[in-house]
Amino acid sequence: MNHTSNFVEGLQDLIVQVPEFVQLLIVGAVAMVPFLEGELASTLGVWAGLNPFIAFAVAATGNFLSVFAVVVFGARVREAVVARSARVKTAAAGGAVSDGAVLVGERPDAVGIDGAKPESKGRERFRRFLVRFGVPGASLLGPLALPTQFTSAMLVASGVSRRWVLLWQGVAIVVWTGLTTLIATGVLALIA
Repeated sequence: MNHTSNFVEGLQDLIVQVPEFVQLLIVGAVAMVPFLEGELASTLGVWAGLNPFIAFAVAATGNFLSVFAVVVFGARVREAVVARSARVKTAAAGGAVSDGAVLVGERPDAVGIDGAKPESKGRERFRRFLVRFGVPGASLLGPLALPTQFTSAMLVASGVSRRWVLLWQGVAIVVWTGLTTLIATGVLALIA
């Protein structure tokens, strides 16, 4: 326990050397990084001596902002891909490419019977998971396996509404960040 106590004291000494505003920026920035996210950021903030409620709020906000960016960008990419696919199908059905572009890499042998490309095994598994647990379950259980940013991107890419993804990812971020903040506060109380 002595090494853990020394680590926490060293972290607290280090973070106290910067202004509180910078401490909050550090916690928020850590929360934006996949695999670190709100859970590790809030723990870092609590162990560095920040008020647990403030550490939680800043970490959850930072994590949500990164998810928001992924969802908005991912939705735009999906819309562009769907629009391009529709143009390609229209051009193929009409015998001409409407925008004058030459389609490179389109192979007739790469499409399924119904004209659509077959799904990859990973995407097929994700769809089964999504069907089984729905967006709420995928969002709440997702952090056990993948960062929220990855889960969000996969949900948007599969066609789930941006609002629905943001709602449930927000709930998941609050739940997981809140849980780890409580655990970090409890551990700190035990070793202090």
